[in-house]
Amino acid sequence: MARRGETLELAVLGLLHESPLHGYELRKRVNTVLGWGRVLSYGTLYPALKKLLRAGFIAEDLAAPAPAASRRHRITYALTPAGQDRFAALMAEAGPSAWEDDNFDVRFAFFSRTDIEIRLRILEGRRSRLEERLSRVQVQLDRTQQQVDRYAMELQRHGVESVEREVRWLSDLINAERGGSAAGEGGQPGAGPRHDQSRSAPEVDQSIRSTQPAPTAAEQQ
Repeated sequence: MARRGETLELAVLGLLHESPLHGYELRKRVNTVLGWGRVLSYGTLYPALKKLLRAGFIAEDLAAPAPAASRRHRITYALTPAGQDRFAALMAEAGPSAWEDDNFDVRFAFFSRTDIEIRLRILEGRRSRLEERLSRVQVQLDRTQQQVDRYAMELQRHGVESVEREVRWLSDLINAERGGSAAGEGGQPGAGPRHDQSRSAPEVDQSIRSTQPAPTAAEQQ
């Protein structure tokens, strides 16, 4: 639970590092960063925001509502100098937790704000972890292929192929980083196959903006 809390903290601080956001927009972008498999509720987001407020990492601004809109004030959240320092400290961490399943996508979303040494360590750590997992699963497949039906076997093969694709993607990214084929000021990876999880929050958010439902008055806070 603590690890999930840290992942959410990093996602919120990273998004507010780009610009202040109100609650509805922040939740939408955090969901994009966390990935399609995890949907963040307001019941999870707002307690996390209160915790960051108490710590002094973010501040809130009560903007006056538009005349034709709800009478309730819209709360906009912004990063404080202490929050900037906290975000930088979190992004400087390169231990095993950085490449675990719960954290890797969020760390990768903000890779443009990470030094190349840290990027390489996280990418190599993630690849090594997946290669270990792949080896174990393949051994298990060899042992159990006579004991399960073909549908269960196909499901296991699908999982193996997914891991193999991610390992190849990581290898391409590592080679690009080592070869200096970075693009842009942030040194973002250049050539190599695209991976669904590699898109940053603003990029993915733009692609789904038209499909988002209009916020209610309560959600706009």
